Amino acid sequence: MQHTYSAQSIQVLKGLDAVRKRPGMYVGSTGQEGLHHLVYEVVDNSIDEALAGFCTNIDVKIEKGNIVSVLDNGRGIPTEIHPTEKVSALEVVMTRLHAGGKFDKDSYKISGGLHGVGVSVVNALSLWLEVKVFRDGNIYYQKYHRGIPEKPVEVIGSTEYRGTLVRFAPDPEIFETTTFSFDVLSTRLRELAFLNKGIRITIIDERIPNPKLHEFKFDGGVKEFVEYLNKKKTTIHGGPIYFQKTKDDVILEIALEYNDGFTETVFSFVNNINTREGGTHLVGFKSALTRTLNEFLKKSKFAKKLEDTLTGEDVREGLTAVISLKIPNPQFEGQTKAKLGNSEVKGIVESIVNEQLTNYFEENPEVVEKILEKCVLAARARNAARQARELTRRKSLLENSSLPGKLADCSEKDPAKCEIYIVEGDSAGGSAKQGRDRRFQAILPLWGKMLNVEKTRIDKVLSNDKLQPIITALGTGVGSNFDIKKLRYHKVIIMADADVDGSHIRTLLLTFFFRYMTELVERGHVYIAMPPLYKIAAGKQVFYAYDDEERDRILKELNLPSDKVNIQRYKGLGEMNPEQLWETTMNPETRKIMQVKLEDFVEAEDIFTTLMGENVGPRREFIEENALFVSNLDV
Repeated sequence: MQHTYSAQSIQVLKGLDAVRKRPGMYVGSTGQEGLHHLVYEVVDNSIDEALAGFCTNIDVKIEKGNIVSVLDNGRGIPTEIHPTEKVSALEVVMTRLHAGGKFDKDSYKISGGLHGVGVSVVNALSLWLEVKVFRDGNIYYQKYHRGIPEKPVEVIGSTEYRGTLVRFAPDPEIFETTTFSFDVLSTRLRELAFLNKGIRITIIDERIPNPKLHEFKFDGGVKEFVEYLNKKKTTIHGGPIYFQKTKDDVILEIALEYNDGFTETVFSFVNNINTREGGTHLVGFKSALTRTLNEFLKKSKFAKKLEDTLTGEDVREGLTAVISLKIPNPQFEGQTKAKLGNSEVKGIVESIVNEQLTNYFEENPEVVEKILEKCVLAARARNAARQARELTRRKSLLENSSLPGKLADCSEKDPAKCEIYIVEGDSAGGSAKQGRDRRFQAILPLWGKMLNVEKTRIDKVLSNDKLQPIITALGTGVGSNFDIKKLRYHKVIIMADADVDGSHIRTLLLTFFFRYMTELVERGHVYIAMPPLYKIAAGKQVFYAYDDEERDRILKELNLPSDKVNIQRYKGLGEMNPEQLWETTMNPETRKIMQVKLEDFVEAEDIFTTLMGENVGPRREFIEENALFVSNLDV
């Protein structure tokens, strides 16, 4: 059948139709990321009011049914009739793309939502949305279904309150999931509270029997953010280095502090937006930090202890920093604004950081001495790591002889179809090798406890005989050399016994992945196998239970005398023969595996530092606070 290509073939998408047709262009995706982006867009409007000096409180609520409301005490969206659109300005803001106060320099000098599509996009992608504006003593109201107003804006009451309430339900026709994550939203709101000192932001989750509430208010701004990130670490100098400077309409605020750890934690923001992929501001900061410390190194007592200069990797070991940039016209890469592209910003940030750090170090020579001492040790470790890295560098797929001897590889060469089981113990590894599907499942047995990477430098990581096989098998490299494109298996499955030792091994592995292969976790490649705890046999029938509750349910359904039922509690994976291991833990059709997600980097950073770090005090506090919640403890 032939189709005629004529004027009638050309579609014109009116109003918000374009958003519903191509939602990914506006919110990044139709998955979890895009869903949460809806909330960020509404909250960003409230933050813009705070930046303009009119808002001090923002309250976010997740109601039952995954309905979200955002209430602020800003000026309230204007409601008078728009001069050209001839309807309420509120309706214009809520239903027209590229409509808003962000293009008017008098209304908002600095703004996160510069594209002006924010709240209208939320409206378009919601099953329904309602807005109340508290302004001029009145409550103005309008409701929309998939972006279309039910009726004109109306006054539904009077009030002394001032602000805006937006309440919406995401459209299940658009999004793959409409379930909001309290942790994901909390992460963003905490960031906003740190970046906008003095503003109070709350989030409450009413979907659970005992509603969960977080309140964020930080008068210290980014300086307090750095103190928060380092609160369970041992810092090497007396408090964060902090400065704020304006140059060519660019406002730069930076706080940085070194701890005795071995990883860097650097967050960068532009107009309150987390630029996860960095950009010109981050490049400027890093190059200025490296150059300034190298200048001070030349004049220090450490100059003769190092043959070459310090690298960026050396000067950022143990660094915690927050960079907050406010700029009138940011050029972001894409609507989700993950990377800043303004070329002029690099030079501005570089000159400010160089000037401010130089001044600070000259006035505080004892601080720069402590920092340089740590950097020189890092440089020595880097040189030692270079040799270790050569031993673990992955060869091409044709050179399989470079892969670990204990690795039973799969025949499939497409990484997207491959999975690797990292298995605790040789006996379980043997069963897994026999029970697996050799086409796409690889097995790497581990033996003994591995290194706790939280307490050591990268040279020790690279030379560790327990971690080397993992690094080599995955093929990505580690730390600053990590390259996700070289990943040989898109599913990395940790398979350990369901006991204390197994939990410890899982924790050590997760610590390693989080610290040295962060992107592996961020992109959802890491999984935990869920072997059953019980085998229940009744005659020829066999059932597997993954916890006590499932065991009790199966027994109740069988309704047989106890002498007719045989219950076996597995003490370890080694007790299962290859067929059982395949059936219960490895067969993609029947197995249970749990994906490891990194939803709140700051909370994850805190928990790994607490449980795996050098300081005993925070760990003892954690145990004391949580001891009563332990439900399954092997003794």
